[in-house]
Amino acid sequence: MEPVEQLERVGYAIVPALFSPREIDARCNALATSTLSRSRAGIRHAMRHSSVADLAADSRLVALASAALDAPSVPYRATLFDKSPDANWLVVWHQDTALPRREKREAAGWGPWSVKEGIVYAHAPAEALRKVVALRIHLDDSSSDNGPLRILPGTHRQGVLTDDEIQDFTQRISPVDCVAARGGVVAMRPLAIHASSKSANRHSRRVLHIEYTSSETFEDLQLTVA
Repeated sequence: MEPVEQLERVGYAIVPALFSPREIDARCNALATSTLSRSRAGIRHAMRHSSVADLAADSRLVALASAALDAPSVPYRATLFDKSPDANWLVVWHQDTALPRREKREAAGWGPWSVKEGIVYAHAPAEALRKVVALRIHLDDSSSDNGPLRILPGTHRQGVLTDDEIQDFTQRISPVDCVAARGGVVAMRPLAIHASSKSANRHSRRVLHIEYTSSETFEDLQLTVA
């Protein structure tokens, strides 16, 4: 099944070996010298790093995102997740529903609002979130025992759900581990219910999570690059 077809059908797709080991080494070396603010879990607004911004604009990623969105795409947010023996955590089942905005502007279906590291965020309606795709570039091998992304297939078509509705789906749908080797990319829809467990081994699992939308949507929603 082609990645875009799989993404449309089940809410995720795995593209192996999109980047070479040499390319991944270069990105890792650049991130190691980053002066961006870090938490134990990684870097929230990683697009502020020139190396991440350059990677987000890579023609292979832009082409994949544009095919998924059926429109020319632009990256608007990047997050580095750095799960390691010293920073090991789990993420409960949820959807990604917050989008960064240039300013707080009340509109039907948007909110509640928050501010994270100087960036304004609002929980978005399903219509806006369906115009988003996330591409997760694996800087390390991902395996079933180092806390990979887990997805409930097909749930991206259910709209924005309540906590109780999400819990109900976890009882009815079997999860899939989205594992990829170093240099591979996992594409996902933000409305797909997803989670990750704590890592059970001693190996790091670093992932650059970059979100894209169509260039038209970027302007219409007044999104900010973060």
